[in-house]
Amino acid sequence: MNRTSPPHHKLANLVLAGLCCILSPSQSWSLDVTQPIPAERRETVSLADAAIRALQHNLDISISRQNRESRLADIIIEQSKFDPNLSINGQYNRTVNPLNRPVFGGTQGILDQITTFDQRSHSVTVDASTNLITGGNFDVNYAPARSSVNQNVARGFLFNPSWTGGLAFTFTQPLLRNAGIAINKTFIKVAQNNADVEQHVFRDRVMTVVSTVEQTYWELVFANENLKVAQAALKAAEELLATNRAKAKAGIMSIVDVLQAEAAMASRVEQVLVAEKAIRDQEDQLRRLLNPGEEELRQDVRLTPADAPVTVLEPLSLQETIDIAIEQRPEITQAKKQIESGELNKQFARNQLLPTLSFQGTLGLAGLGGDYSEAFTRNFSGDFYNYGAGLVLSYPLGNRAAVSTYSKRQLEAKNAEVALANVRQQIIIGIREAVRRVQTDFKRIETTRSARIMAEKQLQAEQERLKVGLSTTRFVLDFQRDLATAQGNELRAVVDYNKSLSNLARHKAATLDRYHLELS
Repeated sequence: MNRTSPPHHKLANLVLAGLCCILSPSQSWSLDVTQPIPAERRETVSLADAAIRALQHNLDISISRQNRESRLADIIIEQSKFDPNLSINGQYNRTVNPLNRPVFGGTQGILDQITTFDQRSHSVTVDASTNLITGGNFDVNYAPARSSVNQNVARGFLFNPSWTGGLAFTFTQPLLRNAGIAINKTFIKVAQNNADVEQHVFRDRVMTVVSTVEQTYWELVFANENLKVAQAALKAAEELLATNRAKAKAGIMSIVDVLQAEAAMASRVEQVLVAEKAIRDQEDQLRRLLNPGEEELRQDVRLTPADAPVTVLEPLSLQETIDIAIEQRPEITQAKKQIESGELNKQFARNQLLPTLSFQGTLGLAGLGGDYSEAFTRNFSGDFYNYGAGLVLSYPLGNRAAVSTYSKRQLEAKNAEVALANVRQQIIIGIREAVRRVQTDFKRIETTRSARIMAEKQLQAEQERLKVGLSTTRFVLDFQRDLATAQGNELRAVVDYNKSLSNLARHKAATLDRYHLELS
């Protein structure tokens, strides 16, 4: 049968536990600050240094930079369509044929006495052509050749060997479809727009990286300052515990007050440990953003932030901030370039609805001589020539492919305009929210500062009351906790305000301005 312990037994146990706390202060939950702290590698890093280091090795930025170079290459590819083309073709030919006639009155009808016609020729053809920006094509062809026959049949030839020279000019120009400089420069301009878009994508990614570094940097600042708050709370608890032990030993304070101080000490130690872990976690987050090598990442290097947070309200004008964002945000430029490319593609598609009507003109010059020099001179004498001109018309019945493509390009152009309007709305809403956040976080600094000052006064007053026996340890501990909470809230408000300024700069596309960074 279980029996409840008499009340005097519980009291005796409580007194015994209190005496142990008084007589054995070394067994408290305090941190041992007498032990030497192992030497650590520390590195002080400023916000600007962190931002620059993050940009130097960031993989996403490297990919974006390569994409930008690829877009620049697309421009050259489109421009190269108008580069001249040169071709050279050299040939040697020999033809041996029977002649169905006697050359010198030979015997009729005897197969083995048929005369052989042996012709040999050497020729070189040089051709140069280029596509014109007007959509046309110009071609120049020069083909000198040497020809010779066997001597027993050469009597009927003026020259043996003979040299011929042929020079031909050919010009083709579309008059409807694919005609004009604007139409033929369409894809060059589209490639240029794509390169511009990729440049702004690159700038946007750079700003994103820097903004992420800023946010993480201020969280590291908070973690460091929060550790100081936890350490101050621990020190206050240690001092209160020491005072209570002395009073209890002198018999002027109850054991319960000592036990309460001991419990508070344990809680404050835990808070310090948690705060130290938070610092380590934030250091790792920042180190990861700095993109060191794996070997360097394995090393235990402590990062100490050098920059203090800002606590002064920066002047803000909502409408001015919106105007700056509309002017500088990469998304706006991207959307405008997409609209421009959409219009170019639509105009090209409209041109493809026209029939194909092309002008073709040719001019040829010929020459003949006993050697190359003579043939070349007669080639340009103008005595032997040919020329011609004509029109070629074609049109696919129905032209469904061109009609469908044009309809598609019209829709794409309209979508690009809608996308721009959507981007502008998103930017305006984002700016309004970012400005409100800055203003709210600054007001939080003022209110939390007031709350912290009041908590300090309340704690001081309660400590004075405790000295004269008008308060209890529990009340003092409560006010100590309230002060630590108020200090943490003020610190959080300050850090949030600096993060809000970073967020606003990102929305204004002004993130890089404070570091004077120029993209290359």
